[in-house]
Amino acid sequence: MSDAKKLFIKTYGCQMNVYDSERMAEAMSAEGYTLTDVAEDADMVLLNTCHIREKASEKLFSDLGRLRPLKDARPDLKIGVAGCVAQAEGAEIQRRMPLVDIVVGPQAYHRLPALARASGPQVDTEFPAEDKFDHLPERKALRGPTAFLTVQEGCDKFCAFCVVPYTRGAEVSRPVERILRETRDLVSRGVREITLLGQNVNGYHGEGPDGVWSLGRLIRALAEVDGLERIRYTTSHPNDMDDDLIAAHGDVPQLMPYLHLPVQSGSDRILRAMNRKHGRDDYFRVIDRIRKARPDILFSSDFIVGFPGETDADFADTLDLVRRVGFGQSYSFKYSARPGTPAAEKAPVAPAVADERLQILQALILEQQRAGQEAMVGREVTVLYEKPGRQPGQMVGKSDHLHAVHVNDAGGRVGELARVRVLASAANSLSAVRIS
Repeated sequence: MSDAKKLFIKTYGCQMNVYDSERMAEAMSAEGYTLTDVAEDADMVLLNTCHIREKASEKLFSDLGRLRPLKDARPDLKIGVAGCVAQAEGAEIQRRMPLVDIVVGPQAYHRLPALARASGPQVDTEFPAEDKFDHLPERKALRGPTAFLTVQEGCDKFCAFCVVPYTRGAEVSRPVERILRETRDLVSRGVREITLLGQNVNGYHGEGPDGVWSLGRLIRALAEVDGLERIRYTTSHPNDMDDDLIAAHGDVPQLMPYLHLPVQSGSDRILRAMNRKHGRDDYFRVIDRIRKARPDILFSSDFIVGFPGETDADFADTLDLVRRVGFGQSYSFKYSARPGTPAAEKAPVAPAVADERLQILQALILEQQRAGQEAMVGREVTVLYEKPGRQPGQMVGKSDHLHAVHVNDAGGRVGELARVRVLASAANSLSAVRIS
């Protein structure tokens, strides 16, 4: 029987947290931990939190309450809270929930092994002087032919609703050579698609061999890595879509025709209140320029409804923007205040009004998503196989446009790029058959 200790990680929120959870698992593997999918079997439970979504703290404390019986039965069970809620709440988490042994912020998780070895409650929410990536082990836990790769962290935008500048800190970009080295390593072990991550990823300004590089230049260098077939990036700010990055969408075949470009509102008045530093016409101009460079690109976005002061006319402007742009998919949320942000001090829109607006917006977004998927029926697309499907002889993967596709292909292999013909559209996926 193995003596390896077991680690259970629950990841909340965005792709950045998925990446961070993978790196924390790798760091703890050096301490003899292996991953488990069952919290009851774990020697350590780690909750990697996100402060962006609604009621983030309440969800954390609810999950911690469910872990109390495990801790009572096994006092030596280590329970840790990581991520943005950990950074924002700090020692308050341990005060409310003494069962928590470790609280670690997103910039300090390279010190997680030392925190786990220490006795007594541990809190580390300091912003380190050192680069945490220099202190993490080489990546091992590859889940398939796709991988996330953080290139930038933090944000300097200070949108009125957002806690990221306070929990992740100021914008910091990783050096070019380290990104290229990590990319080559991932590709050598079977990765064929990489998604570049950052809270404001297109604001990337990493140190290169001949000065500071932009994201567009980094993408062009990554495209030269032999064996890397696909490149994506997320999440972006409209103000940082510079000329070179826009041109890369037309120049670099490996850069996929899908872009998540959050706008948050279609109302100029609300955008000013959000401190977004762009207007609706600015957003339209950026969309038009990108489409000119890559006509077949599919856009997605983020929207907040019920922001303090939002009127019916403001909401109508948001619906108008959605109709004019035409999104392949989007994410929409009802505004919820984040403590410490400027918007939290303002009176909210009535909950019933915000609920109604959210339902109307989501119905329009769903209509556009279904229309976009239906338009794919009969077309030939390329799919990167990520895993076998549930049905015999079926493979599942993503198209260039990030549609989930189920393909009839009995001879398909994980990591293969296959040319397929789309046969039908379902709720959130396409079905297809491989073209010989």
